[in-house]
Amino acid sequence: MARPRDAFSSALRVEFLFWRECPSHPEALATLRAVLEEREIGVPIDVLEVETPDDAVRHAFPGSPTIRIDGRDVDPASAAGPPSLTCRVYRLPDGRPSPVPSRSQIEEALP
Repeated sequence: MARPRDAFSSALRVEFLFWRECPSHPEALATLRAVLEEREIGVPIDVLEVETPDDAVRHAFPGSPTIRIDGRDVDPASAAGPPSLTCRVYRLPDGRPSPVPSRSQIEEALP
């Protein structure tokens, strides 16, 4: 049985972590917002700027941008790297590298 949209939305946690020096984070945040809006998922996005190497370790930050849905990275394979202040490289579904996750990676990470 499907949960009502309100119950689904209120239980969902969406995190967006970024490093200011990485130029791709605005595009990734815009894509994340668009996907949530299109799916009518009205949850706040927890936006966190990672500023120091200690922050990167504390937040298990594999690079910028990082998107987690209920604690799970939208691209677990590229999240395996060590925590660091760097731009992240995603692997798109077709294998190509990208500085941002694809829409489909974000969509597939949603419950």
